[in-house]
Amino acid sequence: MTDYATATPIRYQPSVEKSEADEAETIKGLSEQLHGIQETTLKDFGHAIRAVHAKGHAIVRGRLTVLDGLPVHLAQGVFAAPGAYDAILRFSTLPGDILDDSVSVPRGLALKILDVAGDRLPGSEAASSQDFVLVNGPAFASATPKAFLANLKMLASTTDKAEGLKKAFSATLQAVDAVLETVGIASPTVQTLGGAPNTHPLGETYYTQTPFRYGDYIAKINVAPVSPNLTALTGDKVETSDRPDALREIIRETMIEAGGEWELRVQLCTDLDTMPIEDASKVWDEKASPYVVVARIRVEPQISWEHGTSDHLEDGLSFGPWHGITAHQPLGGVNRARNSTYAKSADFRGQRNGCPIREPKSLAELEG
Repeated sequence: MTDYATATPIRYQPSVEKSEADEAETIKGLSEQLHGIQETTLKDFGHAIRAVHAKGHAIVRGRLTVLDGLPVHLAQGVFAAPGAYDAILRFSTLPGDILDDSVSVPRGLALKILDVAGDRLPGSEAASSQDFVLVNGPAFASATPKAFLANLKMLASTTDKAEGLKKAFSATLQAVDAVLETVGIASPTVQTLGGAPNTHPLGETYYTQTPFRYGDYIAKINVAPVSPNLTALTGDKVETSDRPDALREIIRETMIEAGGEWELRVQLCTDLDTMPIEDASKVWDEKASPYVVVARIRVEPQISWEHGTSDHLEDGLSFGPWHGITAHQPLGGVNRARNSTYAKSADFRGQRNGCPIREPKSLAELEG
C-alpha cells in the first residue's frame, strides 16, 4: 500500500467547494443544451436516447470484491470493509448521438454497484446502488460549469449533421491529435470533438475525472484492466472500415470467450492547491498521490451485446454520479452541474419511451 506519512490525505469538509455566483444560470443553460440534443435525436431516431454517452457498446454483469486489509484512509464508503457486490458495467461513446464507430471520440465506462448500504445522496433515496461514471482520460475536458456549457454547445452543434462529414472530420482530428501527442501535448477538446485514438475499449483505463468524497477524505477513482486478455488490448487500434458497430463486435468477441478482470483504484487528494476541487480539467499528479487498488471487478464470460435485448435493457437503466451514498458525494462545479441535468436527461428518456427508468437492486431484475 502507498505510504501517506509524508503527504497526509486531505480530510473532506464542505468548505472545499466554492460555487460560482451565477452557477444556477449556467446549470440552466446546460439543461437547455442537453434537452435540445435529446429533442433533435428523438426526431432522428423516433426514440429517446441519452443526451451524452448515447451509444452503448456493451452491458455486462460482474462482481466487485473489496480487498481485505485496507488501511483506514482507503477503507472508506463502499470500500470500508471487505466484501463482494454484484455490479453492472456499461461501455459507451461520449456524444448524445448514435454514430458510426469510425467517428472516434472518448469512450465511457459506467459502473453500478448493487445493494450498497449507507445514507443516500438527495434524489437517490429510493435506490441502493452506487454509480461511478468514468471516461478514458484522467481529467474532464472542461474546468468549470461555464466551460462545460461552452463545450456542450460545440457538441450540440454537431448533433444531426451529416455522418459522412463527421467521419471525415474525425479522421482529420485524429491526425491532428497524433501530431500533438508527438510533441507532448494532449488536447481534450480535440479528442472530445472526434480526435481521440480509436483503440480497443477493453484495453483502456477509465477515470472519474472529477473528485468525490471518499468517506472522510477526497479522491478520484479509476478502473484499469488487469487480466492478460484485456491488457493485451491496450493501445490496440480498431479497424472500423465498413463496420459501423465495430466496438460492439470486438467487445462481444472478448467477453463471450473469456470475460475479464479490472482493478478499481483510488487517488487521494493530498494538496488542495495542486489537486483542486473546482478545476475539473486538472490532472492530479500521480507521483504525489498514486492510484491505489481497493477492489477488483470480475466479469465472467457472457454475451455483452445482443441486438434488441441489450437496447431494451439500457433503455431502462440510468447511470449518474449522484446515484449513490453520501460517503461518495460528487464534488466541484462540474459535478454540481451534472446533478439535475443528468436526472432530467434520464426523465426525458423514460417519459418519451414509455419505459420508466429503474434502479435494480439485484442482477435478477435485469432479466425481466
